[in-house]
Amino acid sequence: MAQRPDQRTGGPAGLLGTGCEPGGAAGARAAVVDGPYGPYGPPGPYDDPAAGTGPAAGPHLAGRTAEDVLAGYLHQQSADFLRSLRLHRESGPDAEGAGAAARRLRRAARRISATLHTFRPLTEEAWADQLLAELGWLSGTLAREQACAARRDRLMAALTRLTGRTDRPDRPERSTDRAPRTGRGGRTDRGAAPAAGTRSMGARTAGAPRKTEASGTDSGPGSPGPDTDTGSLEGRDTAVPDADAVLAAGAARAGALLDRQLTLARTRAHSAALQALGSSRFHAVADSVAVLASEVPLTRAAADVPAAEALPPLAEQAARRLAEAVGALPLVRAGQPYNAEALADGARQDAPWHQVRVLLRLSRYAQEVLVPEYADPRLTEAALLLEGHRDAAEAAAAAAAAARTPRIAPATAYALGVLHADQRHQVEAARYAFGRVWLSREKALKGVER
Repeated sequence: MAQRPDQRTGGPAGLLGTGCEPGGAAGARAAVVDGPYGPYGPPGPYDDPAAGTGPAAGPHLAGRTAEDVLAGYLHQQSADFLRSLRLHRESGPDAEGAGAAARRLRRAARRISATLHTFRPLTEEAWADQLLAELGWLSGTLAREQACAARRDRLMAALTRLTGRTDRPDRPERSTDRAPRTGRGGRTDRGAAPAAGTRSMGARTAGAPRKTEASGTDSGPGSPGPDTDTGSLEGRDTAVPDADAVLAAGAARAGALLDRQLTLARTRAHSAALQALGSSRFHAVADSVAVLASEVPLTRAAADVPAAEALPPLAEQAARRLAEAVGALPLVRAGQPYNAEALADGARQDAPWHQVRVLLRLSRYAQEVLVPEYADPRLTEAALLLEGHRDAAEAAAAAAAAARTPRIAPATAYALGVLHADQRHQVEAARYAFGRVWLSREKALKGVER
């Protein structure tokens, strides 16, 4: 497959290996899986190579019960939730401060939800399920406004990059000595005289006799003849429009259309978030989290069983589900640079990757509970890549939705099509880089086993 002119060599969209370093040759293999452990070094001190899935029990769990560990973690996250809520209320008209507080609030809500989901057998399940649903509603409501703003910025930056890049080879200038167009009756446009050595459409120079092809007789000026076909294409400008010029012309209108649509969506999401934060439903969620900051409804078994016995098996279940979901992904196909597999836009194709992103988040947060002093850099990098995968897929869907707007100009539709293809290439790049990171993790774990 030919390499795209706007991509650097070394991998899809200029990404090589983990998606951070530029490559040197087209389709070159990164050194991510070279060496005994790859660029991240050997596995962490609490990775369980025998299971190959998740963290093992560390010193953080020694001499503590499951209730002590879970309650301490949930107390910390609920305190962060309430602190972020206070900062959001105090931010007032400061949009930047309110956005930062909302992100911190969502961060705490995600960790509370993931902990209740992973370690659900140790909690009061009815209470945990209800709080899980309410935290999911709150986090999703607050995420829409930020997602619309980030999607708009991403698409505007992509349009600027696609139309304003300077690495495009210069095209030869078109010849400007073309004869002027002529109208009916041999008159040139706006009274311009025909250039020497050229013929005007409809008549020759006045007074010049000509001979017809059929009869061989001369016809005077004004006599009809075969040469007076005004429908002839001779002398017309039949040059094919420059693709770059069409893209530049349509990009401005495409940007304006996307800006209107995404700004409207962001305004609606902002109104929905404000309404949600002032509703009785949100106050009930805040009250539940406030109770969680002081008392965690856990089962009696959690107070008796050691944390090193109860928590690692549940975390390993989350890691095992993640490994099974990754195993179902087409990593072999995604590991080939420029495979064009991701160019087909469809929720069915993206759904397994989104599911892996969710399971990866659950596994990372379970690791935070067990080993808070250690974070697997491979899982962190993989999570960032899948976040970019989701953002690119949603941006491509937004471009496709804008292209379906009725009665838009062809140049606008063309620019939106190029933008859609660019974002799907970013999806492909994220899949490629994720596959390299995950393979490096598996190789590191197998190297420890040996």
